[in-house]
Amino acid sequence: MVISYRGYRDDPRLKTRSSPEPASNGTWISLNIAVVGAGICGLVAAVALARQNHTITIYEQSDELSEVETGIQIPPNSARLLLKLGLGPYLQNYVTEPQQMSMRRWKSGNVIGYTRMGTELRKQFEAPYWVVHRGDYHKALHDLAVDLGVTIKLGSKVVSYDSAAPSISLEDGQIISADLVIAADGVLSKARKIVLGDADRPPHLTGFAAYHAVVDMDRMREDPEISWLLEKPSLNLWVGDNRHVMSYPLSSDKTFNMVLSHPDNSDGTECGDNSEKHLPDMQEEFAGWDPVLMKIIGLIDSTIKRPLYSGSLTSRLVRGKLIILGDAAHSMLPYMSQGTAMDVEDSVALAQSLSRITAKSQIPLALSIFETVRVERAVQVQEASLLNGKIWHFPDGPVQKARDLAMMPEVKGQSFSHSPNQWSDPTTQMWSYGKGNKSGMV
Repeated sequence: MVISYRGYRDDPRLKTRSSPEPASNGTWISLNIAVVGAGICGLVAAVALARQNHTITIYEQSDELSEVETGIQIPPNSARLLLKLGLGPYLQNYVTEPQQMSMRRWKSGNVIGYTRMGTELRKQFEAPYWVVHRGDYHKALHDLAVDLGVTIKLGSKVVSYDSAAPSISLEDGQIISADLVIAADGVLSKARKIVLGDADRPPHLTGFAAYHAVVDMDRMREDPEISWLLEKPSLNLWVGDNRHVMSYPLSSDKTFNMVLSHPDNSDGTECGDNSEKHLPDMQEEFAGWDPVLMKIIGLIDSTIKRPLYSGSLTSRLVRGKLIILGDAAHSMLPYMSQGTAMDVEDSVALAQSLSRITAKSQIPLALSIFETVRVERAVQVQEASLLNGKIWHFPDGPVQKARDLAMMPEVKGQSFSHSPNQWSDPTTQMWSYGKGNKSGMV
């Protein structure tokens, strides 16, 4: 399946900006839009909408902007849109473009799955596959947003929403009215309940958590038993029974990023801090795994433990003139590395749908078309992420052996038409990264 945004592009009720007929006042519609949350999702939404000449104000409850010290993947479907939004010059000095992804057996480290990336993916999908430090990504979006005239108000905690007005109420008593309100307020969103009403099923703990850590690459280079992992930029993924470790280098600060997923039945209250206290538990979780991996784990000085949430499959993103985006709408497990990419797709699709209107009376129609298209896509990616977690986490046995055998052609460099490795499977690649959205997005 290829990503498609035909819904609003082809709807005859909405004109395109290339139409010669302007709005009744002789100008195209410029909306006053309030965005709640200055994380990656809120900033992408602000950039996409500012590119359409709307007036954007972001309200962020924190007194300063920051992101956790860990990496993030930017797959081609996301990178293509970010480049069209103009983020390239802001991000180019910080990204790394992996050349391959090696899926490895948990105990031996032997390669059981292989994906060619780099030039091959760039050529096929006309966009790169990047990895980047989350803080650098966030700063690049912030700087672009500010350059586009976006106003960011820190220390502005939103305590309630009015979807009809629309408006937001701040903790200090201010009521902010706008033409549209976008809630990019994360997995614990206050707006989601208003949009979904009685159908709201808040994101739930999945019984898994992930340790996030970085290792100084200079320390890795000192040990020849692990330094070979740095010979060229690559993703390395160890998979085993209910656990996996994803790793890749981050060139901007010369660190080796690691995400270590494992079963966790706690309530999540001890997660979130970056400290040494989780190190013994982390080492115990992966005891007996590939000695190369264990050596790298031994170099970790501190780690952040994060519970993994998954949202319910929602049927709506809009109520009145209140929209939920990103994790507020469709939080998902990170097993397809598409969660933040959905933030980007959401944002650009919304901006493009609104770009077709010639009167404020058309806003509900534009939002309805946006919602129809994005709900379908997000639900499919949520389901694919759940499936990929199952594929990675097989215990040793007949099913695991069948999975590994099915991936052998890609490891041996032979031709193949399908693979359990969703990074390599041609159909999944086209569906995930495909160019079906190319002509109608930006």
